Amino acid sequence: MATDTAEAELASVNVISTAAAVGGGGGASVVATAPPPPPPPAASGPSVSPVLLPYVSRQVQIQNLPENQDATEPVLFPPLHNSADAESVTSGNSAPSRPGVGGGGIADDNDEDEPAVARPFLRTSSPVPTKSRPGVEMATEEEEETRAGFGFGGNDGAGPRSRFMHKMHRFSLYETASRFYIVGGDVTEKRYRILKIDRTNDDESELSITDDKTVYSQKDMFQLLDTIDDGNKGTGGLKLRCTTWGLLGFIKFTGPYYMLLITKKSTVAMIGGHYVYQIDGTDLIPLTSPGFKMDQRNSNTEESRFLTILNNLDLTRSFYYSYSYDITRTLQHNIIRERAALINGQICAVDDDFNSMFVWNNHLLQPAAAVLHTPYDWCRPIIHGYIDQAAVSVYGRTAHITIIARRSRYFAGARFLKRGANDLGYVANDVETEQIVSEALTTSFHAPGPKFFASPAYTSYVQHRGSIPLYWTQDNTGVTPKPPIELNLVDPFYTAAALHFDNLFERYGAPIYALNLVKAQERTPRESKLLEEYARAIGYLNQFLPEGKKIIHRAWDMSRAAKSAEEDVIETLEHIAEDVLMTTGFFHNGDGHTSPIRVQNGVARTNCIDCLDRTNAAQFVIGKRALGHQLHALGILGDNCVNFDTDAVNLLTHMYHDHGDTIAVQYGGSQLVNTMETYRKINQWTSHSRDMIESFKRYYNNSFLDGQRQEAYNLFLGNYIFAHGQPMLWDLATDYYLHHENPRTWREKQKRDYINWYTPEFLQDRILPPYIPAKGTAMTNKPVSAYDDYWLEYYRPSTLSSFLKMFPYKMNSTIKYIPFKSTLDGRYDLSPFRVRIDGDTEAQEKKKAKKEVTIVAPHDLAHHADGGDNEKPLPSTPKTSSTTDGGGGRGRGRGTSIPFHRWLQTDKHGIMKDTASYNRGDSGDESKNKQSALEKTRAAQWTFTQVVHESLNPTVSNAEAEDYARYVSHPQNLPLVVSTEIPTAEIEPEYQEYINGSWQYEGLDMAGGTTPPKSSGSHDEEDRSLYWETVQIPENPLTVTEEDALKKRYKAYRKWLRGKSLFKPQPLD
Repeated sequence: MATDTAEAELASVNVISTAAAVGGGGGASVVATAPPPPPPPAASGPSVSPVLLPYVSRQVQIQNLPENQDATEPVLFPPLHNSADAESVTSGNSAPSRPGVGGGGIADDNDEDEPAVARPFLRTSSPVPTKSRPGVEMATEEEEETRAGFGFGGNDGAGPRSRFMHKMHRFSLYETASRFYIVGGDVTEKRYRILKIDRTNDDESELSITDDKTVYSQKDMFQLLDTIDDGNKGTGGLKLRCTTWGLLGFIKFTGPYYMLLITKKSTVAMIGGHYVYQIDGTDLIPLTSPGFKMDQRNSNTEESRFLTILNNLDLTRSFYYSYSYDITRTLQHNIIRERAALINGQICAVDDDFNSMFVWNNHLLQPAAAVLHTPYDWCRPIIHGYIDQAAVSVYGRTAHITIIARRSRYFAGARFLKRGANDLGYVANDVETEQIVSEALTTSFHAPGPKFFASPAYTSYVQHRGSIPLYWTQDNTGVTPKPPIELNLVDPFYTAAALHFDNLFERYGAPIYALNLVKAQERTPRESKLLEEYARAIGYLNQFLPEGKKIIHRAWDMSRAAKSAEEDVIETLEHIAEDVLMTTGFFHNGDGHTSPIRVQNGVARTNCIDCLDRTNAAQFVIGKRALGHQLHALGILGDNCVNFDTDAVNLLTHMYHDHGDTIAVQYGGSQLVNTMETYRKINQWTSHSRDMIESFKRYYNNSFLDGQRQEAYNLFLGNYIFAHGQPMLWDLATDYYLHHENPRTWREKQKRDYINWYTPEFLQDRILPPYIPAKGTAMTNKPVSAYDDYWLEYYRPSTLSSFLKMFPYKMNSTIKYIPFKSTLDGRYDLSPFRVRIDGDTEAQEKKKAKKEVTIVAPHDLAHHADGGDNEKPLPSTPKTSSTTDGGGGRGRGRGTSIPFHRWLQTDKHGIMKDTASYNRGDSGDESKNKQSALEKTRAAQWTFTQVVHESLNPTVSNAEAEDYARYVSHPQNLPLVVSTEIPTAEIEPEYQEYINGSWQYEGLDMAGGTTPPKSSGSHDEEDRSLYWETVQIPENPLTVTEEDALKKRYKAYRKWLRGKSLFKPQPLD
């Protein structure tokens, strides 16, 4: 084949020797002369991290079933596009390169001209393997040593790996007739790697991926791609398919594999110098050859239907990822992990501790994890939930508030379709919310010294929400907005609740503060049935827990309290929040010597019936109380309490409101029905109308759209995997067996102890040991980038940027709440912790009459300035865009300009005087000074003589004279140039030559004759004559003779002679 020939030729060029030196010994190379071998067996190959293989019994059951050979002919299906502006990609056609993008330089990811679209790795046209390309420099010796020391060590590529050498941020997808090539570049765009993916038309074939662990320079990558292109000229060569920000994984239905790519992103947060991005565009590309049955792509309806179901899951809404920060774990877990590795004299691995519970593309990562030793070098784990970040400005000090909500992928689904818990202990609507408050004094997690991961400027607090861990459901097949609640199974040992709380102990420690907000009193028992059973479950589990580690159950009917005029919901929640903070504590980083260390042990688990409205309000109040403690720990706030109606709390309210809306849309199909305004009992009429609309939207989505959304979840998360002989996803009567344990495995599984239902190790307190310097010479001699690669990602050395493009300068801030005008005279308290009352609001926020601007006659302005009888403010005229007072245009207004004749005709709106109106003697009373229609007509008949007379005889008021006197006597006035002499010492000769040039008299008759000069053949004689008439000024320029009537400039005068008005005609009486 042409491709094999190209790769055989590639083995002989000097690229291989250079690449071997760069990569420190090599590893599997992309330039193999034969097709790639199958992946090694599990016994001899590298072990796969257990986090990549979660326990999903239904998947194992379906995969182990025998497969029948499908005799149908494979077909190609259209790709899936989640991006609104994604290019239409068809097999065999490469995507056109974007204009203005190049391979060099690092551009801002969020540039307005290029909204978060990756730049492709562009290469030159003709392959010249033996010569250096212009503009591409060879790597220096220092770079070579850096690559060898912190690249891939050992022959198998499994040695110590740097945090930035292998971390790729931009990717370009190239294609040939038989393979895809993904070229990845790091953030500096100096180091590149390549991944080869085979294209196949066989439905039963396995995924074939080859990772070349060699780190290439730009020159080496040029040579490699050009050699591949040259070897595939016969089949179309190497084409650029698209640019991407990362690979989400691979998925397969009934046909070939598909590859899911990130095509657009946007920055949403910055944590310790590490950016967090939201996915704004994806592309699903089939791994088939270009000419694979293009005319029969719609014949397989099953494959098309799977693609349609997957398309119902919008990956551009609330999916997030990061290149260098583990957003699947809490900040406390990440810091403790890093510090523990430093104490042991090791560098913490970067990609081996993702929390599989929150990795939503875990199913798509499995094919890559099975064949790649380092799948996370190419694939990005993503979370689903909500991330937002804002800044609080406190007299020059800035604190960043970050909200991260992580939704569990276990037992995930829509509202009425996923209730309670499954038999593995996972609950519905399981969301972990982390509130990080950090001072922006320094960027990284490190303290000066450097003391790695010991900065005292970072604090965090974690909460949890989840459905009541019992076996209960709600049947929404009818049209009832609130279906009855049914307890399907009453377990005397509460196995599901035991598994759930043991998992919470593992994740957060003890104790667990269970805040239960369901209704306690109802006419028809619904929620109250769950309240009683939940209380019995916690009572049963608590009898076996040791003292100090028991589950704290706090039940409170929040809905009843909100409807009562005597109870204050917020005040009760404030007391509960303070109790929660005192019980669990919060995390505060430090070195343990100069700065104290605090660790959160336990978590507040909040629930109502849906874990949406009431739960979000309670979590906000707990987060508000935690914000006070966190700011106090950072030394920003003297007290540990922040009040409502302050800028800081208003900012936090907006963040939690958006947080609750996002979680509600994901689970319930609509935004929050009851917001904080509802529970604070403010804006009752406005909030009630909004609540009714959201209730109707939630009812509609739950009744008609939840089924489609649930199928999309099951397909994307891998709860359903196609297998021959099994029913299709849309044919299943229920998805119960997709989310619960396989009953056939019950006998093989060891039963848990009903008494010792918890794991004792999980009850131990989390401890962050004091900072200890790194051990060993090898550790102390490593650069900071070996521990944390925030510097390259955040600061972007050698990159031209601006503050306006940096995310920390664009994020939402309390500064936006400050009225600018009130700060000029010092009347506004800039503290974000000052309670704002109605008197603090700026006048511009209140409704006020529109200001109007008037053009006033000079004598009126002088009369008003001199303290005349009329002391009323001058009348106004609306809709003026360029206005002038008597002084020649100092006033400015906004709107549309008034007509010219209106500006001339009246005494109150122009510079011309109407003698008839002043003879009446009522100029001081504006209401009596109304002109009749006849007076308006006469005013409109003025001649040019009157206009010119008023213009040549202007008047200056006393106020204008005083204003001009102040202007010329100002100490900062500039001296006027009164001399026409040009100082030759300060003037360039070239400019002096221009001043004395012949341009001053060329084309004019300098003799000063009275006849126009004769025109040459190259000029228009009529134009020159007209110009000569214009420059000739008669003795009496205002006198119009009969000879002037034929001239063009007297066209208006001729019309006036014929009786036409100069201005807009007015109706006569």
